[in-house]
Amino acid sequence: MAQSYVITRAKVATLANSAEGYGLLEDAAIVMIGDRITWVGPEADLPPAHAGLPRHNHAGRVITPALIDCHTHIVHGGNRAREFEMRLNGASYEEIARAGGGIVSTVAATRGASEVELLALALPRIDALIAQGVGTVEIKSGYGLDIETELKMLRVARALGRERPITVVTSFLGAHAVPAGAEADAYIDTVCLPALEAAHAEGLVDAVDGFCEGIAFDTSQIARVFDRAQALGLPVKLHAEQLSHIGGTALAARYGALSADHVEYATAQDAGALAAAGTVAVLLPGAFYTIHETQAPPVQAFRDHGVPIAVATDWNPGSSPLGSLLLAMNMACTLFRLTPAEALAGTTRNAARALGLTDRGVIAPGMRADLAIWDITDPAELSYGIGINPLHSRIFGGAA
Repeated sequence: MAQSYVITRAKVATLANSAEGYGLLEDAAIVMIGDRITWVGPEADLPPAHAGLPRHNHAGRVITPALIDCHTHIVHGGNRAREFEMRLNGASYEEIARAGGGIVSTVAATRGASEVELLALALPRIDALIAQGVGTVEIKSGYGLDIETELKMLRVARALGRERPITVVTSFLGAHAVPAGAEADAYIDTVCLPALEAAHAEGLVDAVDGFCEGIAFDTSQIARVFDRAQALGLPVKLHAEQLSHIGGTALAARYGALSADHVEYATAQDAGALAAAGTVAVLLPGAFYTIHETQAPPVQAFRDHGVPIAVATDWNPGSSPLGSLLLAMNMACTLFRLTPAEALAGTTRNAARALGLTDRGVIAPGMRADLAIWDITDPAELSYGIGINPLHSRIFGGAA
């Protein structure tokens, strides 16, 4: 249960929008009233009105906003370890998909699992994220490719948010792959759009996503899904330019998408479009690493145009079986040359923006009291460590 208290003797990385780097405050205090942050600043400046609150001494530990994993697929059945072996033997992501593997192979396992079974499979995944300081996670559907299984996945995602102290944001990803034997346009008409309508009616959808790629859906097909999303008042986001450049990033910008994700093959022109639209570029180094991609996203172009950059795990059974957001931060730095400050902003402030959330991701008055407390002395350590989890504790909605 949330209480009212003051965190003292802390090194606070506020990640405030106006701050340089981490927005670091030395010898700082944070006042929390219920589930909200009321004040943050140097401990010596603590307002007298809060002087009588209980104090929690954190002995110089670093405190950041709770991390946000803004792109995951953690509700699914089965695994694809066999495909891992195939890739090591030379098969490409496209070749595996065209041979009936990839996303389609997970569809069969997910269709065959009950809601209870899918929940049991997903709980250890959500627990792993919580154990690394994550307070908010996005979860997509997309392994059903039929109406009932898409709804089943979204129901399980909602259930995870009730079962664990974490905020779950859902994305409808009916336009993830074309089922075996189906035709893309017919699938959108008979399955994807009806499933979206049904999921929205059941209150299961926070945003609508799609996979715009040569092995999935083209821009005109995704545009039809986005048109329906907009008619329902739902924001959109997009898997864009992961394996080739077919116009997905420009499409995302045209629809004012919350985010364009992957974006390895995006161009400087695409970066300008994203900036004008206020769309976040979400980098997914786990997929880049797993499928042996060599085309890195245009990070400098994003910087030059002022595009917010987020980082996420893309945790999924095929192209990114990555269950560590801390490792994703390290990979974003080593593979894509982000700075540690950019990586932390990418898993806090910009990740919140990629989900359309305005009440978290920074430590400031009025924000949710979702915090991660780390046994480190410098925020750069969060991206520096490989396979290291220095989390001391996590606060969710003011409750430890």
